[in-house]
Amino acid sequence: MTESGLRDQQLDGLSVLVTGGAGFIGVNLGRRLRTVGAHPIAYDSLVTGKVADAEAAGYEQIVEGDIQDADALAAAARGVDAIVHLAARTGVVDSIEDPRGDAEVNVLGTLNALLAARDGGAGAFVFASSGAPLGSAAPPGHEGLAPRPLSPYGASKLAGEGLCSAFGGSYGLSATALRFTNVYGPYSYHKGSVVALCLKRIMDGDPLVVYGDGQQTRDFLYVNDLCDAVIATIARRPTAGLYQLGTGTETSINTLMALLGHVMADAGVRVEHQPERAGEIRRAFSDITRARTDLGYQPDTPLREGLALTGEWFRKEYGG
Repeated sequence: MTESGLRDQQLDGLSVLVTGGAGFIGVNLGRRLRTVGAHPIAYDSLVTGKVADAEAAGYEQIVEGDIQDADALAAAARGVDAIVHLAARTGVVDSIEDPRGDAEVNVLGTLNALLAARDGGAGAFVFASSGAPLGSAAPPGHEGLAPRPLSPYGASKLAGEGLCSAFGGSYGLSATALRFTNVYGPYSYHKGSVVALCLKRIMDGDPLVVYGDGQQTRDFLYVNDLCDAVIATIARRPTAGLYQLGTGTETSINTLMALLGHVMADAGVRVEHQPERAGEIRRAFSDITRARTDLGYQPDTPLREGLALTGEWFRKEYGG
């Protein structure tokens, strides 16, 4: 969404609590919230997030706390107008190794956040889900597909979606789940997603790795476009509880590597081919029709432009 379009989604004077506010998406969201007149508050354990990033993003308050601490979260959320729940464990492999720990953070943590929204008087709740609940469903991913998660992580996100629906039905809370995957952009220090991993390898002077023929496809979403969808959700408070986000465009890994080679040409990008990995999803992209219709969602950052902006940030952060 352009800056002019973003200004159409005004949240003048609304206080917005963001769990995981010092993380990758949270830092970018804090900046966008300030642009539309909101008063953002970060709630973060600061295990991986950085206070300096949250401060630079314009958060008016930074509360150190864990989403598993229901009392601390409730205290931070008291009286806010909206909650955006980003904090989570995000590793699929980690969830397979420790399904109980994944559920304690992602399921009970989400329940704590919803209770804090209900009891604290928040008028809107936005939950960060992902494409993981859909498993290996044939693309495009959309809201009407039956979820079949293949990992405890996917199951925990599906449980969060269900809790949002339940709090809407039982307590009248405007709770909306946004499914997004392959988000990239500045401040992705700790992300294990393909763009972040590739840029870290480039900065380290290592070759990029393509598994198999490189014709696998993904839907890459620039973080500002995602943040604008969050803001639109708070502004519109839709009654429908689930939206699939992305760009709606399939991009092959080969195309991604070529674009990275262009935007990071001065780094001498090299590509190395390795055998295909067993079980890798071949095609993945999103049908964003419902989000366009209900939220006015318009992801308009071209992939090359988004990669250039992200690459510039990595150069400054890691290249001196």
